[in-house]
Amino acid sequence: MNFSVQTILENKDYQLIPLQQGDFESLYEVASNPKVWEQHPNNDRYKRDVFKNFFKGAMESKGAFKIIDKSTGEVLGSSRYYDFDEKDNSIFIGYTFYGTGSWGKGINPQVKKLMLDYILQFVDKVYFHVGKNNIRSQIAIGRLGAEKIDEQEIAYFGEPSRTNFVYEIKKENWLK
Repeated sequence: MNFSVQTILENKDYQLIPLQQGDFESLYEVASNPKVWEQHPNNDRYKRDVFKNFFKGAMESKGAFKIIDKSTGEVLGSSRYYDFDEKDNSIFIGYTFYGTGSWGKGINPQVKKLMLDYILQFVDKVYFHVGKNNIRSQIAIGRLGAEKIDEQEIAYFGEPSRTNFVYEIKKENWLK
């Protein structure tokens, strides 16, 4: 891999900053609302011990970000790059969540655009795992132009396997 999956990304409104160990409390404050996880396959991440495992996986991925509102400095949520595949020249974007106060405000499309614009300089394809019952995320990823290509059982870091849909965005389609 001849690129970094943890560079600061930003536009005029939002900043993605590489996640650090000291970010646990501010991120958990956002994640501690059960509504954040209600459609997610592992919907108990609002529990402190479960979120600790999620956060540990984020740190070990070495591709995770906290998402900041530049006007307020507020932590809005998190996302990450993971599972770079050199042979397929692809990577995943996922593990994304936002506090309920960020929902419906067009934040996710801006964050995903930042992430896609950056990473598609280096890879040909970006994949996304989306829980089969996570309708909100399926709609959001579809709006970005991702196409559903598969259904798989996915074991998230230290969590049970769940059925996920796999979506794909190809570089040539994103650049159009």
